Amino acid sequence: MRLSPADIDYLRAIVERHSGNKIDPSRDYLFESRLQRVLRARDFSTFPDLLAALRSGHSPSLPQAVAQAMLVNETSFFRESPAFDLLRTDLIPGLIAARRSTRRLRLWSAACSSGQEVWSLAMLLREEFPQLGPWTIDILGTDLSSEMIERASAARYSDSEVARGLPLLLLHRYFLRHGEEWELSPEIRRLCRFRRRNLCDVPVWPETFDLILLRNVLLYFPQETRRRILLTMHRSLAPDGALLLGLSENPNVDSHWQTVLTPKAVWYRPLPTR
Repeated sequence: MRLSPADIDYLRAIVERHSGNKIDPSRDYLFESRLQRVLRARDFSTFPDLLAALRSGHSPSLPQAVAQAMLVNETSFFRESPAFDLLRTDLIPGLIAARRSTRRLRLWSAACSSGQEVWSLAMLLREEFPQLGPWTIDILGTDLSSEMIERASAARYSDSEVARGLPLLLLHRYFLRHGEEWELSPEIRRLCRFRRRNLCDVPVWPETFDLILLRNVLLYFPQETRRRILLTMHRSLAPDGALLLGLSENPNVDSHWQTVLTPKAVWYRPLPTR
């Protein structure tokens, strides 16, 4: 039995309530295909069985499973190369100069999906900045999806995944072949950690970061949710830190962010607040 328009409206509300993501009606067709795995995992035979269980409220984890199934987990290694060029030539060198006394860098990849952005940051630091060898490097990756956090933590990728954006030199330098997959070396893995986190739930991360990447995720949230998330980012970022968004995104909170235009890419500096 197919989902009715009323069923889809109900499911759309569940996704927004439990993830903050607003499913555009143009993507309604994805509900039936993506929720198939929820049916299988929970031993439901039909969509009416799933909907009845959701409405009963007897399984508190079920709405979260539905929300996670509908997330867009699109990512790749060194995605949007101008942003990584900016990191290599401007942002990371500036942070290194500013942190010489503490010799510590903290980076946060928010909504990291299966982890390729996190590992790309770690490889960039190892390749381009050997002087950071004795420094404390902490790269955090967070995502709403438990499945994605497990995948990212495993640090294993298929041939098709490493073929998307990962230079062959880095593949052979930092990955080992394990059966049908490539696994990252301990040298890179020790720089990074992963945690499950809903960007809409926690008002502020209990740490301060020097660099936050929140790329290609704000477009899935309604405007008010975007504003709240960006205020959380502002409170979580060091006063001289940097925020990177996706190429088509901007904060639209002028009282908190200064736009910095460069020939390579755009980034955002936190403004002091009263």
